[in-house]
Amino acid sequence: MSVEHPARRAGLASQAAVRARNKTAWLALFAADARVEDPIGVSPYDPVGAGHAGPEAIAAFWELAIARSVIDFRMTDSFACGQEVAFVGTIRSERDGRAVEVDGVFTYRVNSAGLIVALRAFWELKQARITLLPN
Repeated sequence: MSVEHPARRAGLASQAAVRARNKTAWLALFAADARVEDPIGVSPYDPVGAGHAGPEAIAAFWELAIARSVIDFRMTDSFACGQEVAFVGTIRSERDGRAVEVDGVFTYRVNSAGLIVALRAFWELKQARITLLPN
């Protein structure tokens, strides 16, 4: 995937920061008015379904959904246009002796400074694949 598009560059940087478990680097990628919806709508991470808006809420999302997990991204394609990119692929998360894999579409929209203003993840909890990790 070519990284010349600003949204693609930001999306890849976001994925790299999550892989590296680098909260500071990840949060620095977001604009002050950003919103994270992962997944979109009501979920265990977002009981109201309104997303996580602003720096404090996005930092709290990190603690809830990312901090205790080892996460990997296996993106098979991406499509960039305007100020947005959509990645297609699988996210694998390992935590508490289980691995969870979800297929989906993961979008990032950036502002003119290249900061993320919207991260939206289209995936379905009922389609998640859960396996136990060996001891």
